[in-house]
Amino acid sequence: MNSSEFTKNTIEAAVRLGLLLLLATWCFKIVSPFIVPVMWGVIIAVAIYPLFVKLKSLLGDRNKLAATVYTLLTLALLITPTVMISNSIIDTSIIITERYEAGTLEIPPPDSSVKEWPLVGENLHALWLQASENLSETLNKYNAETKKAGKTIVSSVASAAGTILQFVLSIIISGILVANAGAAYDVTIKFFVRLTNAADGKTYADLTRATIRSVAQGVLGVALIQALLSAFGMMVMAVPGWGIWSLVVLVMAIAQLPPILVLGFVSAYVFSVAETTPAVIFLIYCIIVSGSDAFLKPLFLGRGMSTPTLIILLGAIGGMMMSGIIGLFVGAIVLALGYELFMAWLDKSEVAR
Repeated sequence: MNSSEFTKNTIEAAVRLGLLLLLATWCFKIVSPFIVPVMWGVIIAVAIYPLFVKLKSLLGDRNKLAATVYTLLTLALLITPTVMISNSIIDTSIIITERYEAGTLEIPPPDSSVKEWPLVGENLHALWLQASENLSETLNKYNAETKKAGKTIVSSVASAAGTILQFVLSIIISGILVANAGAAYDVTIKFFVRLTNAADGKTYADLTRATIRSVAQGVLGVALIQALLSAFGMMVMAVPGWGIWSLVVLVMAIAQLPPILVLGFVSAYVFSVAETTPAVIFLIYCIIVSGSDAFLKPLFLGRGMSTPTLIILLGAIGGMMMSGIIGLFVGAIVLALGYELFMAWLDKSEVAR
């Protein structure tokens, strides 16, 4: 091949690669708004599929009907608690606003035991006591901080509303996917075959599926159970804004932080307004709820998988720290796949010897 032909072929290859890169970038920008909802749709579909199979069996193996019923039921399970929590937040906000404007809003004084709380006890007790004695003066004193907190709350509410809408779209997508589960599974196997080889394609597809279900049950499932139990206890004790506290418990449980960090403050409030016996019962209940993950996670996390539970948990926590809640699943899947590839490489190395 002479230099002119080499130059011609190089230019032609560069043009083709450039056009392919342009096409890929263009396609990515078009679908980028839908990447997160689609990922969540895949995660929900994989996690829920065993229940969908049972539902389809109950409906006489009518696939489209089962997918429609599943989608409607799942949307109801999402929207109903959202409406309940929203109503709780709105009602609490209205009551607080009306009482503040009428000058009848009172904050009970803190218990002396608040001083003994580590790190924040003294300062929190002083601030709480000042607010109980003169709320208006306290709010004026911390006017800048109050405005900043208010903006943060409004921003968080707007973000939560956007997240709910995103999940509505993801549930609809998951309904489409479970209705076409066979074709989606075949595409996944083909993808892993292209990445590895024909022998390992199905293995890694199954590993991805098992990891998603493990994290859904062992992390999100446990967090949801703890949040629901916390909400029930706070509703019984008539804790103001129990919906907000329940959401905070859910977020902390997903982040692998003990819910008692929130429920402890709620218990302190209950001790200051309720009688001793129900307050003690509520505190014991909160401790049990907070520690329930110690026996719930081993039941759900890593079940049916050869990958060690520690690998799944580390991947879920690390992924969430990098990419938020979606990282729970992506991190666990990536670390599980990396672990299995590494172990396969070690096994081949041993055989080569």
